[in-house]
Amino acid sequence: MVWSLAAVSSWPRDLCWRRRCRGADTRSDIYIALEQALIAQGVVIDRSAPARLTLTAVNTGQRVLSVSARNVPREFEVFYTSGFILRRGQEVLMESAPLTLTRDYNWSEFEVLGKVQEEQDLRDLIVADLVDAMLRQLATVP
Repeated sequence: MVWSLAAVSSWPRDLCWRRRCRGADTRSDIYIALEQALIAQGVVIDRSAPARLTLTAVNTGQRVLSVSARNVPREFEVFYTSGFILRRGQEVLMESAPLTLTRDYNWSEFEVLGKVQEEQDLRDLIVADLVDAMLRQLATVP
């Protein structure tokens, strides 16, 4: 996932935004949320953008944290990992280490539909936190 960033008052003037993907899933939660957040920050789409923002190490899923005596899952952990690289031409302006955020929830086979929705809600919260962290890091670009 690659974007070029446009001038935003608190960001360097020559950063521009260009939406371009190389084999990336543009429907992923993190891609959509970051794109919306950048646009909300006043980023303008510009195909001749001098700087590019690329999402890296995007991974999401869930793991079993605990099981009952009958070997039935009782607690799950939802996780989302992402990082980014900001480049101007060949120069790397900023590269974040992949950041992994997690949330856990209790599972009940009697509340399956509600727990599926709870998992998605937790994933949405994690994505919002990841995007906020990325924007805070991007705001420090010299």
